[in-house]
Amino acid sequence: MEFEPTDAELRAVLNRLRRAQGQISGVIRMIEEGRDCEDVVTQLSAASRALDRAGFAIIASGLQQCLVDGESATDPVESQERTRARLEKLFLSLA
Repeated sequence: MEFEPTDAELRAVLNRLRRAQGQISGVIRMIEEGRDCEDVVTQLSAASRALDRAGFAIIASGLQQCLVDGESATDPVESQERTRARLEKLFLSLA
């Protein structure tokens, strides 16, 4: 399954990833500066949430595409089972 987002979905995912990238850069800088552990962990948590949200947005878009593609499959039962297994694996990778 290819990730083929709409322009709006693509912008949203890229914005989340850029936000996470900036937060990770901030974490690195904070560690190098010897900043307070609580501040570092708070910033690291924010970066983790931004990455999770980007992943969930990609999966949500993929689910929409799967539903549309599944309706036009030649063997919908086999296709649905294969898609379900792949999506389950993706969800578990983010858990």
